[in-house]
Amino acid sequence: MNTRALKQFPKTHLALMVFFSLLSFSLLGQKQEGSNTRNLFLEAGYNQAEIDKKVEKAYSDLFEGPNRIYFEVGDSMGYVSDIKNDDVRTEGVSYGMMVAVQLDKKEVFDRIWRWSKKYLQHQKGPRKGYFAWSFNPEKMRINSPGSASDGEFYFVTTLLLASNRWGNDTGIDYYAEARNILDAMWEKDGAANVHNIINVEHKQISFVPEGDGYNWTDPSYHVPAFYEIWAEYANDGHEQFYRDCADTSRVFLHRACHPVTGLNSDYTEFSGEPHPTRWMKPGFRYDSWRVPMNIAMDYMWYGKDKEWQEDYAQRFQNFLRSEGIDSFKDQYNLDGSKPDWILPAGNYPPKLRHSLGLISTAATASLININNNQNSMDFVHKLWDEKLEPYEDGYFDPYYDGLMYLFSLMHLSGKYQIITPAQK
Repeated sequence: MNTRALKQFPKTHLALMVFFSLLSFSLLGQKQEGSNTRNLFLEAGYNQAEIDKKVEKAYSDLFEGPNRIYFEVGDSMGYVSDIKNDDVRTEGVSYGMMVAVQLDKKEVFDRIWRWSKKYLQHQKGPRKGYFAWSFNPEKMRINSPGSASDGEFYFVTTLLLASNRWGNDTGIDYYAEARNILDAMWEKDGAANVHNIINVEHKQISFVPEGDGYNWTDPSYHVPAFYEIWAEYANDGHEQFYRDCADTSRVFLHRACHPVTGLNSDYTEFSGEPHPTRWMKPGFRYDSWRVPMNIAMDYMWYGKDKEWQEDYAQRFQNFLRSEGIDSFKDQYNLDGSKPDWILPAGNYPPKLRHSLGLISTAATASLININNNQNSMDFVHKLWDEKLEPYEDGYFDPYYDGLMYLFSLMHLSGKYQIITPAQK
């Protein structure tokens, strides 16, 4: 509006314009009241059509393309496979369900759930209601009947979100299926060495709910936001316990993440101290990549630990910057030094790489960090420029790299969110 027009504009209208302009400016870079997402790609200058296209391509690559990890079975089932390890894992199928419910892919969600229930879920015995964590899809047999606790954690959460999005009268009663898992979990009392998924004494998720694995944990399994979903929508009488678990996980992450680098060990005691195993030396490795993404999710969805989470995000991204934003590696000792033991991936030789999976989840920390450090957009732009393709040495992992990449694109585009019944 030019000066001449301003002179003729009613003062009350001008005052309103100034007020709303100031309000809009104050909200720039902030999530809107009542929202649990931000579109950081949009804030970084990319247009919505480009953003939608990038997410759609990543989904198509993983679920429909020639290098897909999703395979349909018959008329009504399907599964997600860790193709480099030639198996189906509860981690993967439950991640596939999370992708499907967030992107409103009901048929894909239903197919994966039907397959998982038929082939992975125990219908009787001490493990009833739990899932075998690894299955051979070629030989059609279970590799390992025990559970990895994060699988059940994701199954319950995705089913509750599906109930909110699609209701329970379209062929699958999602709420009943979620409650079936939860009710079975609460029936486990240690008989036959099978326990609750959550270590009830410590209020922390266990590495596995059997044997000694019940007595330690994996930091990447700590997703406080999921407990909040359970408390809100499970309605199973354990609401306060779930909220306590969410708060306990937040405090646990303070202890598990290094005070300088922000790095955490793949496996830890409930105290946060590294837990060595016969197959894994302590260190920041593949499982640990998920921690910044989980913390960013909790920050955006519930914001109950903002001060520490903002400090964490800055420490974590600053460490990776110090290593070179285009060259940081995917495994470290917690102090940031080079590890003397490298965890191999599948049948590939052990090697440190600048891995897409970690690039992706590191970028999600910008959802936390951007308010205090505009330089955090460098990770957003870096992720935007990345592609899911083979590395120079031929290594290619559309399963783990691919899922971390897709999850992170969803987070940064505002497409990974709390789904409430009102959003049906």
